[in-house]
Amino acid sequence: MKNTAPALEVISNSYGSSFSYIRHAEKTNSKSHLWHYHPEIELVYVNGGAGKRQIGSHVSYYTNGDLILIGANLPHCGFTNEQTGNKNEIVIHIKPEFLGNDFFGVPEMKKVQNVFGQAKAGIAFTGETKERIGRKIEMMENQLPLERLLTLLSILDELESSEDYTVLNADGFSLELYTQDNDRINVVFNYVKDHFQESIAIDEVSSLVSMTTPSFCRYFKKITNKTFTTFVNEYRLVHASKLLAEKPISINEVCYESGFNNFSHFSKLFKTYTGKSALQYRQELKTVIK
Repeated sequence: MKNTAPALEVISNSYGSSFSYIRHAEKTNSKSHLWHYHPEIELVYVNGGAGKRQIGSHVSYYTNGDLILIGANLPHCGFTNEQTGNKNEIVIHIKPEFLGNDFFGVPEMKKVQNVFGQAKAGIAFTGETKERIGRKIEMMENQLPLERLLTLLSILDELESSEDYTVLNADGFSLELYTQDNDRINVVFNYVKDHFQESIAIDEVSSLVSMTTPSFCRYFKKITNKTFTTFVNEYRLVHASKLLAEKPISINEVCYESGFNNFSHFSKLFKTYTGKSALQYRQELKTVIK
């Protein structure tokens, strides 16, 4: 069996800078499909397009671009691929202590410390915040190092004050302090990513992490605040959302390509998850994307 552990990504700072700033043109982020983690906090701006995001145990589908803040060592996949249709993607990596161990302890940096704390569960920003901060992030590309640093600090300060956001993982979801839990749960996440279109037996997944099935079920619920079956179904439903938006195939085909083997069960779950039928979702999403 192939290695299903998440990849540790090693990141270098941009030249003359205390953090990393990388701009990917459309379709050029070659690492976007990899399940990975790193000790740096990550700020991602996707300019336009629609795609799937998986951060920790959270999976969802975004439209009209994305702005995401991901905490240190929180495993995730990339957010763009050849179908996304975005103009570009900018990824900023920041070590938590990138300006020294005491810098964020000063009163002026309290709001930045707060947003770093929230980012441990992953945060998606929407609305006017996404548009305004996205423009600032793009402006950083042509700034000198000191100006770029000051812009970054102002962005982090603004993000903490924003009300246009969603915390992506449940309260208490954090793997960074528990190496064994991190390794185990990431094996599970990666396995689901690679096999969600097939039938997934809980017994087989339990054996991957050397646990009995009852122990694994209790463990997974404790770590993620959701059952393993719920997590797999959510992953399949988000993939179905992606197919409904991107591929001109029938809803019946969407059902089976997403890993469901019963159309009525798929329809019921999709309506519960999105509040809409698959047909209604596709029609409304086409309007949004246009």
